[in-house]
Amino acid sequence: MLLFLIFLLACGCAAMTGYLFPTGLWYKGLRKPSWTPPDWAFPVAWTTLYLLMAFAGARVATIGGPGATTALAFWALQIAANALWTPTVFGTQRLRLGLWIIGLLWLAVLGAMIAHWRVSTLAGVALLPYLAWVSVAAGLNYELIRLNPNEKR
Repeated sequence: MLLFLIFLLACGCAAMTGYLFPTGLWYKGLRKPSWTPPDWAFPVAWTTLYLLMAFAGARVATIGGPGATTALAFWALQIAANALWTPTVFGTQRLRLGLWIIGLLWLAVLGAMIAHWRVSTLAGVALLPYLAWVSVAAGLNYELIRLNPNEKR
């Protein structure tokens, strides 16, 4: 339980970037694709995903063994990239840089999912929704650039 709380604390620190750098009027004024999730979906999805991330990390840390170090390194990389994306996009309004960061995030989540799966199938499966959500977010980031070509480069 202690390990879960430690991983959840790390997730909470990443989640704080959403509080520190809210979407604001700038984001509301952007043209968005028709498939953009409604505003209420973001906190619901992220709360669920952070709980699953904490579970996956704690499970691998508890099990240990071959591959756990690699899995936890990928876990650390994905939470760092996760924490970096929000201030980049909503704080500095840099959509193009955000796309690079979310590309790194996607690769880190994929690596984490595979590495966690090798240690614990359940931990790997717990990261599947995260990879799906980051895929949607990356597509949304790309579309925001495409639909708003005059935004900061």
